[in-house]
Amino acid sequence: MVTGTTSGATDWIVVGNGLAGAALSYELQKQGFSVLLLDPAGQNATRYSYGGIAYWSGSTDLMRLLCNEGIALHRQLSAELEADTGFRELDLLLTIAPDRDPQQVAKSYDQMAILPEILSPAAASKREPLLNSAAVSGALRLPHGQVSPEATVAAYNQAFLRLGGKLQFTSVTGLRQANQQVTGVTTAIATYSAAQVAICAGAMSRDLLRSVGISSPLYFTQAEIIETAPVALKLQALVMPAELQRFAMEAEAGTPEQEQWNQPHQEILPPILDAGVVQLSDRRLRIGQLSRVTSDLEPVVDAAASEQALRTGIGRILPALESLPGDWYRTQVAFSGDRLPLVGAMPGKPGLYLFSGFSNPFAILPPIARRFAATQAAGLESEQVLDAFAPSRSISAP
Repeated sequence: MVTGTTSGATDWIVVGNGLAGAALSYELQKQGFSVLLLDPAGQNATRYSYGGIAYWSGSTDLMRLLCNEGIALHRQLSAELEADTGFRELDLLLTIAPDRDPQQVAKSYDQMAILPEILSPAAASKREPLLNSAAVSGALRLPHGQVSPEATVAAYNQAFLRLGGKLQFTSVTGLRQANQQVTGVTTAIATYSAAQVAICAGAMSRDLLRSVGISSPLYFTQAEIIETAPVALKLQALVMPAELQRFAMEAEAGTPEQEQWNQPHQEILPPILDAGVVQLSDRRLRIGQLSRVTSDLEPVVDAAASEQALRTGIGRILPALESLPGDWYRTQVAFSGDRLPLVGAMPGKPGLYLFSGFSNPFAILPPIARRFAATQAAGLESEQVLDAFAPSRSISAP
């Protein structure tokens, strides 16, 4: 750890210690850069995520490449980091509502790298015995990966520190500039200088960019879940809806016409519920997900009503879970306007980089972090794969 009121220059400052900041700081340090990782030690989106690795979901050549790299990386990551990430491979069951035709729903997956198997309600119940077969018209089955989000971040952090990286738990309050160039950050306890600053702070990235005059197409949903303690029952699959509403919500909320993002206390769109559940390797359950889009990072929410909606939603398809004791949580999940992450140098702000907005983070973020660090070590600003995610595609110079 580092302490004090000021700090000398380092090669990189990475802001945020979710999956993005943990992976990027490790990869940069591994390439020989000196790296300072700063984090407020709060609860970020990674902490409450499912940890799912949808490596089957690549619908373009680029995404298939990254998904293949991602699952290959996860299969050996525990050994590389010398710590267990909780990685496992399991079935993903995508439930189909009773009034929907499974064959029609399956067509929306035609572009995926791996096509789903269509299961009848009875066959789906054999795959997941806790499933209420009367509540679905069928399900889609896909091979899936999963890690413990907390264990993965901890494993990255431990490996980063062994390589000589420095980690400080403090909130970043602003970015330092000299003649439009970003030269470091300010925090509640110190100022830090660096040749480059990478913002990996999820939803908080939007406000940090705004502090230096950048209006970014980076938005966020409020994700609400229930988390249980370890339970005796055991799920055989990760369960989610085949027709997720969240992606459609993000597509509508991330359009340039949504001026409400720049006004306080605005509900951009009505909330939606995608009823699903994952069981982590330690047998905890995460039941989700209610998503809402507001312009406030922490809007006023009726937690009791949200929890009841989550319980009712999961109870329809997995009745045994509806009344399990658990705690309600919420977090902010960043997304971009076009479902592609924002990765690379910020236009008009030398020294400033963005690493956020991942819609399939556990599948594609680790390989992108590895590619980014290798590109920087080679003295290049970008490379062909990363060019597709450059912030310059949608952010003009201030």
